Formats: sequence, structure tokens, C-alpha cells
Amino acid sequence: MPRVIHFEMVADKPERAMKFYKGVFGWEFNKWNGPQNYWFVKTGEDNQPGINGGLTPKMNQQSSDTGGGGRVTNTIDVPSVDEFSKKISMEGGKVVQPKMAIPGIGYLAICEDTEGILFGIIENDRNAK
Repeated sequence: MPRVIHFEMVADKPERAMKFYKGVFGWEFNKWNGPQNYWFVKTGEDNQPGINGGLTPKMNQQSSDTGGGGRVTNTIDVPSVDEFSKKISMEGGKVVQPKMAIPGIGYLAICEDTEGILFGIIENDRNAK
């Protein structure tokens, strides 16, 4: 069964967000070596329940519908982005950002459910280019 495995926070000022989450929760942030500004977020130890995530500047994403400072998108691990994109459309959802490669990680698509809630689906493939 596909599960939520990652969240992504979009922030106007990532440095300010990192300072806040480090100070309040002790979360760790590590810069990704990819083609855009992105930080991996470690929220706890592997032996405890929970998921880790990422942080990106707002300019890398569309503005939130609420006009606030940012948003959070959950990402669900799937065996095939193509297959699940079709399922999402058949069930009344939408693929709002088609499948794209994330080098060394896999393939990602951003979707919207029937209630207008955005979420990502990711297919792991270290050979993605």
C-alpha cells in the first residue's frame, strides 16, 4: 500500500524557516547538491515513527492558494508515477505538474485530489536524469 514518505515545506525565506524549526524542534537541515536550492529536513531518528522532508524557497513552487507565507505538500511513494497518474485522473483528481526527473532520486508528479489538496507521487529510481 503506498504511504506518505516525505513532506515539503515552501517558504518565503528558507533561512528563517530553518532557524525556527531548528530552534523549536531541533530539526536538522542539509543542503541538496542538486540543480536548485533545496534542503533535506531530518525530523527525528530512524528508530522512531515519523517522516523526514524537504524545504524549498517559494520561487521554486507556485504560490499557495491562501496567499500565506508557504505551504506543505505530502509525497506518497508509488511503484509507477505513470500508473498512479492514470488512477488519480480516473478517480476525479488531476495531475497538475506532470512527471519530471529528479536526478539521482526518481520521478515526481504533483497532483490534486477531489478537494483541491495538492500532493506528490514519487517513483524511486536512482538512474533518473
